[in-house]
Amino acid sequence: MSAIRQPVVAGQFYASDADELATTVAMLLDEAPVAEGPAPKALIVPHAGYMYSGPIAANAYARLRPYHDRYRRVIVLGPCHRVPVQSLALPNAEIFRTPLGSVRVDQAFVAGLEVPALVVADRAHAFEHSLEVQLPFLQTVLDDFSLVPIVVGSVDPATVADTLDVLWDGPETLIVISSDLSHYLPYESARAIDAVTCKAIEHLEADQLDCDMACGALAVAGLLIAAKRHGLEVQTLDLRNSGDTNGDKIAVVGYGAWSFFE
Repeated sequence: MSAIRQPVVAGQFYASDADELATTVAMLLDEAPVAEGPAPKALIVPHAGYMYSGPIAANAYARLRPYHDRYRRVIVLGPCHRVPVQSLALPNAEIFRTPLGSVRVDQAFVAGLEVPALVVADRAHAFEHSLEVQLPFLQTVLDDFSLVPIVVGSVDPATVADTLDVLWDGPETLIVISSDLSHYLPYESARAIDAVTCKAIEHLEADQLDCDMACGALAVAGLLIAAKRHGLEVQTLDLRNSGDTNGDKIAVVGYGAWSFFE
């Protein structure tokens, strides 16, 4: 029997009912600007509850709609919020499940790789939401695809970049970096810091990022290094915070969406 990673934040970060979830994701995507531009090789997207960051994430995932049959493998990297690890953690699970169905983990692809930083650590995935919340969007906008889910622990951005180089593959492989931006600052302070983060991402300046600017800073910085190596361009798709989407501006969390393309 296949090992299955069950959803752990369904009913909290997004709806646990399949019909309600499908309706919510479809609505968020339909409200996004009309998707134009080259096919993304990579996206940076937020990972909060859909009521907070869903509209920002949708602005990134809508870019995949015209290319729904292009991608056959999605590599998702996100930070560890629950269990600290000192590496890049893969799961032992063969399937990740959401209310919208099952996504197959591409074990065969991973097994053929020689990447010292990649280890199997189910404990890092067991309660981690940063990867899980991306799946309903991917299940909605893409045709059949396999998944390579990686929790990013205490590694340097260069290690992330070197790993991404190995995983890069062809146009059928999409890279998704899951990260929120500043956390629990007053509205205007968050906007100022997130603007600095946005500028660093737009200019591929990995050395300008730190973990106070984004919870997924290590993965984001690794992508910026890899994107520069591969000659990718970047476009900012959205930059807001929870004060914009939920109204409370006393202590907000920042969200952004970026597309990287050739």
